[in-house]
Amino acid sequence: MTWRPRLKKDEQELIRKYRGIKRASKEAGVNVEDVKHGWLKTKEASLFFNNPSFKDERFQQLQKLKDSLLEDIKQYSPSFPKILRSPSKDGHLLVVDPADIHIGKLADSFETGESYNNQIAVKRVKEGVQGILDKATGFNIDQILFIGGNDILHIDQPGATSKGTRQDVDGMWYSNFLIAKSLYVDVLEILLAIAPVHFTFNPSNHDMMSGFFLSDVIKTWFKNCDDMTFDCSMAHRKSYTYGKNLIGTTHGDGAKTQDLPLLMATEFPIEWAKTKHRYVYTHHVHHKFSKDMAGCTIESLRSPSATDSWHHKKGYQHAPQACEGFLHSKLHGQVARLTHLF
Repeated sequence: MTWRPRLKKDEQELIRKYRGIKRASKEAGVNVEDVKHGWLKTKEASLFFNNPSFKDERFQQLQKLKDSLLEDIKQYSPSFPKILRSPSKDGHLLVVDPADIHIGKLADSFETGESYNNQIAVKRVKEGVQGILDKATGFNIDQILFIGGNDILHIDQPGATSKGTRQDVDGMWYSNFLIAKSLYVDVLEILLAIAPVHFTFNPSNHDMMSGFFLSDVIKTWFKNCDDMTFDCSMAHRKSYTYGKNLIGTTHGDGAKTQDLPLLMATEFPIEWAKTKHRYVYTHHVHHKFSKDMAGCTIESLRSPSATDSWHHKKGYQHAPQACEGFLHSKLHGQVARLTHLF
């Protein structure tokens, strides 16, 4: 038997008024689903309440994004036939690395001297990837390494990065996610026609969560493709082996540059021991530097994105904007650097 305390008359009346909120709201033409919380005030008491069934704007946006993704996958869940390719003794690995695209970034030429928005971002990446492929003509490519992530998206929450830094934004965050998804799908389908593709995801500071979700969506999208492999973990340093090449990738906002060779040797000891030519491709700073260090070469990549208001104010601009790629021989390491400038 459960003991329940007896309520006084004034307490009973208060509860009856509280229970009548939904009915009274309906009579007044108010949809209680749109009310997050309220305050019931009488001469006897002041009662604050929350609506447990309230769905805020962000929840509704997430639901809209989910519905859109499911609809896309229902309409287009392709099966990719295995492409018969002739084995090659002089094959090369093509690294395609469109770094720091920042879909959702807004730059206004009136302030910064150059414009950048979603339309420009997509156009540049597609043009840049095609430019890399054109420049690779003449090399026998038997494997492609595509580096994804690295601030593919400009924000990770409405109007701000993963850590909450406010940004000037072009478009809604969920629309930008879908734009990035379509861009990756289009680019990867082009690359698949040339050679098998390995997709590596690098977590980054602007879109730590959204970038991971995007990489997982891409992995699911190509689940029926035998010519694609994936490394979509949240590890901040990844490796890929091709012949005598060990290729490391990281965003560049974490470990210090001088620590990367030892970190690679420690975290990938077997791959390090079996290879002769070792590289770490980094991103984040939007400009080029390359340095030979003990055991490996560290190289930072340019970005196709333009300068926004904050970077213009600080003077962080005027570096060449580009998409970059690299060609690696199985035996001789990096034999060509391919740059498509804008």
